[in-house]
Amino acid sequence: VQLQASGGGVVQAGGNLSLSCVASGRNFATYNMAWFRQGLSSEREFVAAMYWSDDDTVVYSDSVEGRLTISRDNAKNTLYLQMNSLKPEDAALYYCTKDRYYYTPAYWGQGTLVTVSS
Repeated sequence: VQLQASGGGVVQAGGNLSLSCVASGRNFATYNMAWFRQGLSSEREFVAAMYWSDDDTVVYSDSVEGRLTISRDNAKNTLYLQMNSLKPEDAALYYCTKDRYYYTPAYWGQGTLVTVSS
């Protein structure tokens, strides 16, 4: 599976940004998909996920819930992350992943960089 993320950029604190991730394969609708991120001086952390294998359960990290929204368009093999009310601590390289199950990525995309200026 190949994953191609895009949409990163520079935004002021309080602004919005939308990320996309196009996945290869014929069965995207059955993929468990997630977003992770890694800041300059931090480890990779979980951001949000949609688990087809668990009745399309949606999970967010506490730090982004209420501001970031994960969604998907199965007809376009595309995963999205709508990011609102961005904070400087949201600045990171954002990766989309295809997961085996909760918090267990099997495939990683190349990442797209989000910079938030204060």
